[in-house]
Amino acid sequence: MENTIRSLQQEITDFEITTHADLEAFRLKYTVRKGLIAALFGQLKTVAPADKPRIGQLLNQLKLTADNRIDEEEAKLAANAGDSAKRIDLTLPGRRYFTGSEHPVQKVLGEMKQIFSAMGFGIATGPELELDRYNFDLLNFPPDHPARDMQDTFFVTTGNPDTDLLLRTHTSPVQVRVMLDHEPPIRVICPGKVYRNEAISARSYCVFHQLEGLYIDKKVTFADLKATIYSFARQMFGTDVKLRFRPSFFPFTEPSAEVDVTCYLCGGKGCRVCKKSGWLEIMGCGMVHPNVLRNCGIDPETWSGYAFGMGVDRTVLLRYKIDDIRLLFENDLRMLRQFPA
Repeated sequence: MENTIRSLQQEITDFEITTHADLEAFRLKYTVRKGLIAALFGQLKTVAPADKPRIGQLLNQLKLTADNRIDEEEAKLAANAGDSAKRIDLTLPGRRYFTGSEHPVQKVLGEMKQIFSAMGFGIATGPELELDRYNFDLLNFPPDHPARDMQDTFFVTTGNPDTDLLLRTHTSPVQVRVMLDHEPPIRVICPGKVYRNEAISARSYCVFHQLEGLYIDKKVTFADLKATIYSFARQMFGTDVKLRFRPSFFPFTEPSAEVDVTCYLCGGKGCRVCKKSGWLEIMGCGMVHPNVLRNCGIDPETWSGYAFGMGVDRTVLLRYKIDDIRLLFENDLRMLRQFPA
């Protein structure tokens, strides 16, 4: 048996390994459970007791030699692979590197922030999980207002008006927090995600993005509001954009209006998207209601202000002529790659 061990030792040393396939063949032949070395260990019980220590030592040395050979050859193959990877074939065509890009919603939101920042507006943010008091009560929502219905609002806890939690339905609570924490004059925009329990369709989604603005100072008028909106619309949609102000109602503004722009698909002629009207709504606005000012500790006899709010996602649809809001939330690379950085 000693001669067999020495012969196998020489065979292991002389085994030629140049590829990973050779290395795997070496391992299967010598070191696995059913390999030649394991078979010799199985024959150790037939050796005379006096010779077992010496034969066992030779077998251990044989196994160590085989394991070391595997480690050495693995290192050599890895090094050779690294060398070949470093070699450059100048005849190969160049590789195209794909760069990331902003999501269209973030892209448009960034442009909006720049436009209003240039007008002197600061940026304020707040929690998406909001108290009922900030989302409704302080904004002059009556207790029986339809917006409080479970069909419109995702409530988290109910039962106590001071501790009820909900997913905010607009970013107006951020305006409330700003008015409570800062004295006038105030000029801020409040961008962020909002949530409403609505049916998902091509025109609406249960989560979307809003940007609201608030300006409070002495002798602020509706004319100031119109000038701000006209300036924003021309910078956002082009100098030839047409606007229309329609009387409306919001609990937190009085008087209130909704603002429309000419339809981006039909140019005002009437189509499916604008419901044959030629107009698309982009925002609601109005003068801050005196009750809201009082609720936030601001004297409406001294201060006045305006507020406006728009859906960022709807502006994206207008800007890029997308006819389905669901495309903005599906993470389809075919669509997202159309908005390079």
